[in-house]
Amino acid sequence: MGYIDPTPIQLRAFPVVLAGKDMIGSAQTGTGKTAAFALPILTLLKKHGSLRVLVLEPTRELAAQVETAFRDYSRFSDIQAGVVYGGVGYGSQREQIKSGIDVLVATPGRLIDFLEQREISLKSVQILVLDEVDRMLDMGFMPQVRKIVEQCPKERQTLFFSATLLPEIERLTKWVLKPDPEIIDIGQRRTPAETVTHALYPVARDQKFDLLLSLLALTDFQSVLIFSRTKDGADRIAHQLKDAKHSVAVLHSNRTQRERVEALEGFKSGKYEIMVATDIASRGIDVAGVSHVINYDVPQHPEDYVHRIGRTGRAQNVGDAFTIMTGEDVDEVRKIEHFIGQKIPRLKLEGFDYLFTVLFEEAAPAKRRGKRR
Repeated sequence: MGYIDPTPIQLRAFPVVLAGKDMIGSAQTGTGKTAAFALPILTLLKKHGSLRVLVLEPTRELAAQVETAFRDYSRFSDIQAGVVYGGVGYGSQREQIKSGIDVLVATPGRLIDFLEQREISLKSVQILVLDEVDRMLDMGFMPQVRKIVEQCPKERQTLFFSATLLPEIERLTKWVLKPDPEIIDIGQRRTPAETVTHALYPVARDQKFDLLLSLLALTDFQSVLIFSRTKDGADRIAHQLKDAKHSVAVLHSNRTQRERVEALEGFKSGKYEIMVATDIASRGIDVAGVSHVINYDVPQHPEDYVHRIGRTGRAQNVGDAFTIMTGEDVDEVRKIEHFIGQKIPRLKLEGFDYLFTVLFEEAAPAKRRGKRR
């Protein structure tokens, strides 16, 4: 797979997982978390048998991505991995289950369907992985997660990953995990990854898209992930970028599963230089080489800012994150700065024909170095 040295979370998680201990893991995004649990799990499984590992993920994209990782890591063994998620038919997933799998990666809703139809049994599960638990809480999956956990044996190993430990999540850890689990906390949860340089670009509301085009024109990027607050907004931005002759993919929950897979794969392969997405892409989507993240809309929740800009600067690479802000975004920006404990630089784009906005009183000109990195 091209790995040479383990990342910090891998270095600390490997011995914990191999020792059979329960664990709570928290790390800045892009630190190699999937391998941190998948590689030692595959070492424990050793060979093909019954369904012994269940991994729960909040979204279809994450489920597919984690299952692919298990397949890649186990390529030279006889261990079988499978995935079930909604938005597609049951046929191929049903065949996959019947053929016999050791590792099942699933989203809660589709797994509940198979459990209610008695097509899957969790009685032989030895290791349960709950991934992106805070995201599952946000999406309202906790009742289904509890129902699934109740069908797993009490004598099992549980690995629990969450970017934040809200009171509801802490209550869940006490119920799901054995007493005194190992806690692995890599870096401060509230801070952006140290490999990401981020800045705010104030602008009048009517000039947001023009500023976006100018940022893209002056930026030396490999691939850009642009975040919109709404699905309609993402579609509109993508349409306008296509009119400006950019190759663009769109990712949000109103797209069909086929469209979502095609967008993600096309962005990963370089077919699309830009992907416009809602917060569905802010957690865990693993796309190597995203050089820039642009928040077209300031996120409403401060923690989403950290997750969004964490899509670049992954796995110890460097990246840049720009956020376009208008006068309406001042309160959200203050909350983000309070949350991360630092003031975000305000920059003006040299050569852009700005309309006046009072936000400029605290904005410094951005130094132009040919094309920005």
